[in-house]
Amino acid sequence: MPASVDALAHADDLADFVAASPSSFHAAAEVARRLTDAGFTALDEREPWRAQAGGRYLVVRDGAVLAWVLPQSVRPDVPVRVLGAHSDSPGFTLKPRPTTGRLGWLQAGVEIYGGPLLNSWLDRELRLAGRLVLEDGSAVLAATGPLLRLPQLAIHLDRSVNDGLALDKQAHTQPVWGLGESESADILAELARDAGVDAARIRGYDIVTADAARGTVFGRDDVFFASGRLDDLASVHAGVQALLVASADHDADHIAMLAVFDHEEVGSATRSGAAGPFLADVLERIGLTLGADREERMRALASSWCVSSDVGHAVHPNYPDRHDPVVQPRLGSGPILKINANQRYATDAAGAAAWGGWCAQAGVSSQEFVSNNSVPCGSTIGPITATRLGIRTVDVGIPILSMHSARELAGVSDLWDLARVAETFFRG
Repeated sequence: MPASVDALAHADDLADFVAASPSSFHAAAEVARRLTDAGFTALDEREPWRAQAGGRYLVVRDGAVLAWVLPQSVRPDVPVRVLGAHSDSPGFTLKPRPTTGRLGWLQAGVEIYGGPLLNSWLDRELRLAGRLVLEDGSAVLAATGPLLRLPQLAIHLDRSVNDGLALDKQAHTQPVWGLGESESADILAELARDAGVDAARIRGYDIVTADAARGTVFGRDDVFFASGRLDDLASVHAGVQALLVASADHDADHIAMLAVFDHEEVGSATRSGAAGPFLADVLERIGLTLGADREERMRALASSWCVSSDVGHAVHPNYPDRHDPVVQPRLGSGPILKINANQRYATDAAGAAAWGGWCAQAGVSSQEFVSNNSVPCGSTIGPITATRLGIRTVDVGIPILSMHSARELAGVSDLWDLARVAETFFRG
């Protein structure tokens, strides 16, 4: 079925969102920008917080951001509905002393971040993006245009390459970015120029690579969408759009919250990751502003929900044996409910029933995902959130191909349908 006008508009806006979010820090800033433009109030963790009924708030911590809407009839034991996602993606980060090179080529010293599909990063133009911390402790965001490339060795010099490509993670993954001698170049100066600061002021940096190409719709009837960082900016974007719509007249019996964490691809165990204290800290402070005692906060958590949204594997037409022989999610057939017997996903029967209800209210079809027994299952922020807070949690997402590639493939209608269900979840 051809993509709808609404779904195509959503995909086009997602392409803009990804382009504005080449790093987790940029993603958090873009979420904050969109929400503050719509009237949300940005809070500072170092300052006292106050809240009023119907208030809309957000707080950024490094590459993570939490945003929430209080109902008009707010009370101390009000529960929360959290849509959780993550802002980071697999790729490469700049090492210390990153300006390197040999044989007249300028190269960048990089370290592998997470579990990227290494060959997908070859022969494409890449950006550098992230934050620079200056000598006075202030931080600025920086992002270059197309700057780097990982050139693959020609087939004439490796006749067996089509029989199996093996990349050495150190020797073969250092991108080129210019010509000359490294002693007279400075890749950090390229980032400083974008940020409008003197490179000599830089004292620290968190810089990653990102695909420089914009996301695009393609295929018969415009059913496909390809982009970098769909894992997991597709969920972040859906959550932002849903929260914006739901916040316009939010008067449900719960707080609607978007939780975007960093560092999911490397285990989440950081101050801005799902295994860190960010969400718990913010929920506690919200409770304090509402005058809740501990008993009321515990009751609130017991009545709360978390929908952990991340991508999952669509059935691959060239590798059907890698999937469950019966449960085979397809692009264009709706968001997925992720299930794993060993609790790598947090979905249980109650969560499955709740998710089915939200999809039905939104008029969206859903499909299930489960791994082939012979293929180990990944995990998400869902089990982490459930473990830390005791909130009932369900794992969902959209099906994609080329997961952890520099450029992933999704279904246009699935992206839109996820946002529609997220809106229903927030509205209650």
